[in-house]
Amino acid sequence: MKKILAFTKPYRFLIIFALFLMFVELAVELVQPLLMAKIIDDGIVAKDFNMVLKWGGIMLGISLLAFISGIINSFYASHISQNFGYDIRKKLFEKVQSFSFTNLGRFETSSLITRMTNDVTQIQTTLFMSLRIMLRAPLTVIFGIALALVVNFQLGIFLAVALPLLLVCMKWIMKKGGLLFRTVQGKLDRVNGVMQENLTSMRLIKAFLRKDYEVNRFTKAANELTKGTASAFRTIEMTMPIMLLVMNLTIIVILWKGSLQVSNSEVKIGEVVAVVNYALRITSSLSMFSFIIMFFSRARASSKRVTEVLETDVDLIDAADAHEEKAELAGKIEFQAVSFKYPNSETEVLKNVSFTASVGETIAILGATGSGKSSLFQLIPRLYEANSGSIFIDDQEIKKYKLEHLRKQIGLVPQEAMLFSGSVQSNIMWGKEDATIDEVIFAAKNAQIHETIMSLPQQYDSILGQKGINLSGGQKQRLSIARALVRNPKILLLDDSTSALDLKTEANLLEAIKKYNCTTLIITQKISTAMQADKTLLLEDGMIIAEGTHEELMKNSKLYRKITESQFGKEMFTHDQTVN
Repeated sequence: MKKILAFTKPYRFLIIFALFLMFVELAVELVQPLLMAKIIDDGIVAKDFNMVLKWGGIMLGISLLAFISGIINSFYASHISQNFGYDIRKKLFEKVQSFSFTNLGRFETSSLITRMTNDVTQIQTTLFMSLRIMLRAPLTVIFGIALALVVNFQLGIFLAVALPLLLVCMKWIMKKGGLLFRTVQGKLDRVNGVMQENLTSMRLIKAFLRKDYEVNRFTKAANELTKGTASAFRTIEMTMPIMLLVMNLTIIVILWKGSLQVSNSEVKIGEVVAVVNYALRITSSLSMFSFIIMFFSRARASSKRVTEVLETDVDLIDAADAHEEKAELAGKIEFQAVSFKYPNSETEVLKNVSFTASVGETIAILGATGSGKSSLFQLIPRLYEANSGSIFIDDQEIKKYKLEHLRKQIGLVPQEAMLFSGSVQSNIMWGKEDATIDEVIFAAKNAQIHETIMSLPQQYDSILGQKGINLSGGQKQRLSIARALVRNPKILLLDDSTSALDLKTEANLLEAIKKYNCTTLIITQKISTAMQADKTLLLEDGMIIAEGTHEELMKNSKLYRKITESQFGKEMFTHDQTVN
């Protein structure tokens, strides 16, 4: 909770002011029984109508003061809580943005969404309610008992005796409730996860007629959430009957004892009324305690989940000796005996990988699924860190570069084309936010997507659906490539991002990329692509088993010849060998 409460520091003066206004309301509420005692004893019993008017007028005046204080308090409580929630969400989002892939692997996407939305909402709502009404309940109990003791110690002592019993009960319930609501938030993560998967895979669900299966999966997750929430609420709500039973018995005892004292003229009627009034106000405040306990239990559980993200150590940061390079990279890449395995895995996906890509070269990377091609790509912009070996960019160890400087000069096109809601132009400019329209068009033309864009209703201002749902696979790939090219990268990484392109379009694309004078690494399954590359790396089980030009690999690699034969046919393969 300390980490979360630190976010209230910028608003500490406003919080003090809001609490002052709440105390004004509380003071009015607590002084009213004393004024009622005055009206009864000095006015009604003494038959002094002027005293009734005097103290009645004072009650009316302070009630108006409490009303005004309540309105202003509500405004500031809302202002503070909303800004407090905004600050936490912003910090959470910035923290997640700084995560490495290893860090992201610790949290499911749905869980991070829940933490940034539902959990933060729980915390900010609790702050609002605390500034508005929550603190009034415990303070009413404490000061109510104190004032009851002042009015009549013999009657007030019954309230003082009941308080420790209630506090023990509340402490146990809050501890139990915190654990239960933490479990509930985990179940909410699961529901959000199922919803997210369904909404992003709706086409596949309909194509495979999996509606009933997915409905059952969602129903199961929702039922678990319902049962968990109901169990937590039942545990919290069981406190209310216990508290009311204790307080009602206490009021009965006070009335019985008070009636005896009045009969013996040991106490005034107004004093008994005042003590009973305090008892009723305390009982009314206790009726809010289940509500308060529930909110604080949920806020406590949510705070732990939010703090867990905020306190996660980012494992991939700039090295202490990293320096700011002002000059552009040339683009030379060198791997020296690099091995890599994913976190929490014992299997090496790259084993002793060594190769060099000279400045401006185009390197094709071939290999079966799971051979380590994409993993190799992720090490170049330092999305992951190699476990052993060294990677050099322009003959300098990669860790010597600041991450921002390194990544700004790398254009990465992932295997799955990821586009964002917005215009075509904004999606391309996502690669370079200050790009001019001429730069955007130039990149689109080289990515072989300009003509397609011009055929859209609003051309570059055409709005794309989420993930580019209104584009074909090849169009999304080319738009993703345009986004990478607009940065004018010195290193271009194409992760099987031409798979949906026909041979002619792909050939034009690879020819256009040469204008950028960048070192290009392209993962591909097509021999036609490898033939246009300066060099090809053939990966198998995380190791480079062959390296060279198309002609060299045809001579020296049995596997490469087999792949070529499978794609071009045995007859063409035989003809090529004969010609050679």
